[in-house]
Amino acid sequence: MVEVEFLGPINKKSMQVDINNLSQLGIILKKEEKLSKWLDVCAVAINDKLISKNDIKLNNGDKISLLPPICGG
Repeated sequence: MVEVEFLGPINKKSMQVDINNLSQLGIILKKEEKLSKWLDVCAVAINDKLISKNDIKLNNGDKISLLPPICGG
């Protein structure tokens, strides 16, 4: 399981998901209309390190942060 946190104006509580990479997370988040609009504009950090690829392998206990532009993303 990994934790996903939504910062700034996204205004959603953190969630736990069982995924192996960010592409899987994208599929989950696109199902929620409120979140799908943020996916193309947010920066993404894994364990507080900004990343630029979706194919990074995720490990149990990793923390994914979605950072909207207003939060420096």
